[in-house]
Amino acid sequence: MGTLASCIFSFSYVNVRGRLHSVPLHNERIQVFEIKSSKKKKKKKKRGSFSCCLQSKGGVSYRRVSLRTFDSFRCFCSANNSGNNSEKNEDNASNDSSVATTSSSLDETEEKSSSSSSSSSNANEFTSDKTPTSASSPPPTISPVGSAHNNFQIDSFKLMELLGPEKVDPADVKLIKENLFGYSTFWVTKEEPFGDLGEGILFLGNLRGKREDVYAKLQSRLVEITGDKYNFFMVEEPNSEGPDPRGGPRVSFGLLRKEVSEPGPTTLWQYVIAFLLFLLTIGSSVELGIASQINRLPPEVVKYFTDPNAIDPPDVELLYPFVESALPLAYGVLGVLLFHEVGHFLAAFPKKVKLSIPFFIPNITLGSFGAITQFKSILPDRSTKVDISLAGPIAGAALSFSMFVVGLLLSSNPDAAGDLVQVPSTLFQGSLLLGLISRATLGYTAMHASTVTIHPLVIAGWCGLTTTAFNMLPVGCLDGGRAVQGAFGRNALIGFGLTTYTMLGLGVLGGPLSLPWGLYVIICQRTPEKPCLNDVTEVGTWRKGIVTVAIFLVLFTLLPVWDELAEELGIGLVTTF
Repeated sequence: MGTLASCIFSFSYVNVRGRLHSVPLHNERIQVFEIKSSKKKKKKKKRGSFSCCLQSKGGVSYRRVSLRTFDSFRCFCSANNSGNNSEKNEDNASNDSSVATTSSSLDETEEKSSSSSSSSSNANEFTSDKTPTSASSPPPTISPVGSAHNNFQIDSFKLMELLGPEKVDPADVKLIKENLFGYSTFWVTKEEPFGDLGEGILFLGNLRGKREDVYAKLQSRLVEITGDKYNFFMVEEPNSEGPDPRGGPRVSFGLLRKEVSEPGPTTLWQYVIAFLLFLLTIGSSVELGIASQINRLPPEVVKYFTDPNAIDPPDVELLYPFVESALPLAYGVLGVLLFHEVGHFLAAFPKKVKLSIPFFIPNITLGSFGAITQFKSILPDRSTKVDISLAGPIAGAALSFSMFVVGLLLSSNPDAAGDLVQVPSTLFQGSLLLGLISRATLGYTAMHASTVTIHPLVIAGWCGLTTTAFNMLPVGCLDGGRAVQGAFGRNALIGFGLTTYTMLGLGVLGGPLSLPWGLYVIICQRTPEKPCLNDVTEVGTWRKGIVTVAIFLVLFTLLPVWDELAEELGIGLVTTF
């Protein structure tokens, strides 16, 4: 026996006209009834009824459904092959009726019913020879597997919709279009989904004034209309065919709920993870300090640090005498990391931008790969993004370069001979810029040897500058990626990012560290930063200049010295066979 699958009612009824349609599905038939309101409305509410025909292999049955104040009604039914459980299936289907169909909107019904107002005398008759044109969505397809499978699919879609981000209220969208935009500010011509999951609304149209003035005016009026529950974005129009006639790119305005667009607060587990990573970073920095004393370490320890095939770590007790002498280098590495993060926070505080706690990434070669610091509030404009992104690397690089230069000066001072350590001269071939500075400071004789005697501050400064340079690479949400995105736009970041990935993959940048750093970026830092509230206004020329100079310094810092050039410049001793 057929089962009533779903019925959707919407109110404010007037005269009724219905249509009957049959949709074959295997040996079943689905009857669809639609009732539309006529244009003419009555003061009194009418009551009526109609028959719902249910067909299946077992026969035909009719149901009488009472009409109260309906504006639109749709009825779907399907056959049930199990005749013994027909009454039970009928109850289950009616319980799921609220998620099986959707009714057409009142405006669409009234607009399309106006063309049939002349036939209002036949309002209670069903016509089966025409196809309905007022349905807002097609009837749901009922799978032959059974109603349980269909209900599971429907419930899954509903659950995904409920668990997804909250979308913009359609009533607010209508209110905004009527009261916010206008001929003197921005003339809306089209709407599109906005956001990572389409949870917002993007208004496309024509700008009617200077973009900064229009944005400030619209932003203040939005708060008056809807309160403080939305974030209002000005972004470049996607897939724009050309620039704006007033100059610059064409702009669009996006709308997102604040609880959806703003990052969440730092959780307790994130604090615990950050603390554990900081402890590991301290350990890796101390290990770097111990490894720098390679000329003093026992043979078992030297073999562990130099032999690639050595797997078993040496006895920990053998390292205890060298921990104290390794602390200065560890303090230098940790100091650079802390200076870097303090620079970010000092730049963000006046802008009222919140930052997350830094998640330090330990590394035994450099002591650390830096830290992951997230924005915990939406940035107001691109200038703010550039300033905060550059503040950290500039602070870290300033301290690192100071230690590097002071260490080079102490390396040639006889009074500091007791603190000097010997390192392979190939270390200075890892960076063209730092190798040239070392060559100019220490001289040809000291550098053109298999080992070079230097102060530990040189190693601390070298590691700090290398880590800063890696973090300034223009890719993803690294500091360099954020700075390039803010200074030159998102499209420029895509081009810079592809070039950077290619150079890392070929080993052109960073030498042996290019592969682990590239994997780290792909896993943790590949996603570009989200747009600012005002993501269109250009930054100043001097900011673009600083970013450009920083990128060139990064390239010269991470570009290794090939053997022929190293031999010619006297950076290290190159052995040829």
